[in-house]
Formats: sequence, C-alpha cells, structure tokens
Amino acid sequence: MASLKHASLLLLPLLLISSFFDISHAAGIAIYWGQNGGEGSLADACNTGNYKFVNIAFLSTFGNGKIPQLNLAGHCNPASGTCKGISAGIKTCQSKGIKVLLSIGGGSGGYSLNSAAEANQLANYIWNNFLGGRSNSRPLGNAVLDGVDFDIEAGNGQHWDELARALKKFNQKLILSAAPQCPFPDSHLSSAINTGLFNYVWVQFYNNPPCQYANGNINNLVNAWKRWTTVKASKVFLGVPASQAAAGSGFIPVNVMKSRVLPAIKGSPKYGGVMIWDRFNDLKSGYSKAILGSI
Repeated sequence: MASLKHASLLLLPLLLISSFFDISHAAGIAIYWGQNGGEGSLADACNTGNYKFVNIAFLSTFGNGKIPQLNLAGHCNPASGTCKGISAGIKTCQSKGIKVLLSIGGGSGGYSLNSAAEANQLANYIWNNFLGGRSNSRPLGNAVLDGVDFDIEAGNGQHWDELARALKKFNQKLILSAAPQCPFPDSHLSSAINTGLFNYVWVQFYNNPPCQYANGNINNLVNAWKRWTTVKASKVFLGVPASQAAAGSGFIPVNVMKSRVLPAIKGSPKYGGVMIWDRFNDLKSGYSKAILGSI
C-alpha cells in the first residue's frame, strides 16, 4: 500500500485530469456575432466570459457561379480589406479557450449549392481563406478559425452533406455545427446532420410557432427538443433570442428559462447548452449573463 504522501502525489494528477475533463465538457453558451456594428468588437464579446462558442456571421453569398462574399454588416468591408483586423479578436477569443467558427448562410438567401462540384469548390475556398489552408485574400486575416457553422435557411436541401464531408477531409478535428429550425427534421440540413459529422447542433427554437415557447407553455418546445436529441451529433443546444426584439417570436423570459425550460431539457446526455441570437441584443439585454449560472 502506498504511503499517504505517495497516495496524495498520485491523486493530484488524477484530480487535474478530472478537472480538465469537467471544464472541457461543461455546458456553455454559443453566440452569433457580426450582424450589427453596434455590438462591439469580437474581443469585447469574448472578454465577457459568457460564451464558449462564437459564430462569425455570415459568409452569405456563394454558389451558382457567385464569388463567395463575407457580410459583417457595420463592422468592416471585406472588399477593402478592413476585416483583416478581426484576426486579433479571433486570437484573443481562442487564447481564452473559446472556439470561433465561420457561419455560412443566414436569412438573406443569397446562397445555394447546386452540385457536388460546387460543394467541393466552396469547401476549398473556406479551407484556404478561413481555416488551415493558404490564400493571399484571407478576409479575416491570418487567424485560423476552429470550424464552420451551417446556418442554412434558404435554397434547396441538397449538397450540404457533401460540403460537410469535403470540409472534414481537410481535417477530421475541424468543428462542424448546424443551426436548423426546430420543426423536425429540418428541410435544409437534415441530410447533412445525418452524416454524423457534426459536433454541435444548435436548434433555432424561435420564429417557429409549432415548436417554440409561447404564452407560458413549454410543451411544444420540450417535445421538439426530445426529437432533436436523437440526431447524430455530439451535443445539442437550445437556440433562443436574446430579447423580444431579437426575433419575431419565441423569446423565453429569464425566469422561465431558469425555472422551467432548462430543468426540463438538461437531463439529456446530448444537452450541450444554449445558443443565443445575437451578440448585439445580448449586449443590451444581458440575457447570457442572467442565465449563465443555470446552464
């Protein structure tokens, strides 16, 4: 039998390993940043300590012969090279252990994938311009993002699975996330999610009356949540708006989120946390800070 001194020395590495495991696998908050110049810098967002993931939104133009274009609203102009300064913010976030992803798509509808060839072309573009590849025209500078978020809300439902496979071929450790609507299965992203290649699925439980919170009733939300936890992904997140102004419908008041909604969904082994739309509205409402201790 080891002495007490030796036993304590043996125990210390185990405690450190256990502590790391708990931290790295703890639930957290994902936020979208980039669609309002009034939301502050990326570094400001990460310095709050409220977020575990930040989705830079959006690469909103691509496919059908279009040159891929990044749209970061009032933050900068990719065409003039002024978005390269965001590289420093990305590195600040990553230095804090926060994963930063490029979100493609969005609600604008200026994108599509019409063939496997287009999916592969887009994968090559994203890899070389935002991830581990090389390009002279990296819109966000030399920072290497941690992955790609699929926020596909328009176009057809084809070839997103091929895009996911093409991206993973570059690097199996690349993070892939998806932001489907809460009606199950999602009409755009179902085939992609079914590949089993996605680490995280943050489901939009807003602007979708059949499966969102409304008038004190959480039943539709909980029933939809249970269906979503059956998908082939490591973790599933509950996507909510940061305020009533952030979405047309589906806002969950803080007290309801903490006392009723989170207790009803946290029991699932697939539960990963909460996704919030978006940083601008969260900055004004303080939603993430208010629910952080209950995540």
